[in-house]
Amino acid sequence: QVQPVESGGGSVQAGGSLRLSCAASRLNYCEYDMAWYRQAPGKERDFVSMIDSDGRTSYADSVKGRFTISLDNAKNTVYLQMNSLKPEDTAMYYCNVYRRTSALCSSGYYWGQGTQVTVSS
Repeated sequence: QVQPVESGGGSVQAGGSLRLSCAASRLNYCEYDMAWYRQAPGKERDFVSMIDSDGRTSYADSVKGRFTISLDNAKNTVYLQMNSLKPEDTAMYYCNVYRRTSALCSSGYYWGQGTQVTVSS
């Protein structure tokens, strides 16, 4: 069973950096897309970044050039390196794992519990 577990959140000043981690068990014969979303108080959950099973990455315009997503397959862990943080990056950050449908695998969509990131000015 895939259950993403996030870590690495915290409080930093503007301009600082944090690295978020998300560990999720995966089956070797399935393909997964792993992503980060964030939700600020009173706002909807927004896409931040994704890395697919082929290693292709995508980013929200608001974080391009500042955030970097990476995947350590051996550790089943996806990272989000966040640099040059701004107060508007303050949010709960959620890890999302999507298991693709294939001959051996059923699709599945899994969320972690979230990790809080607070950036002060």
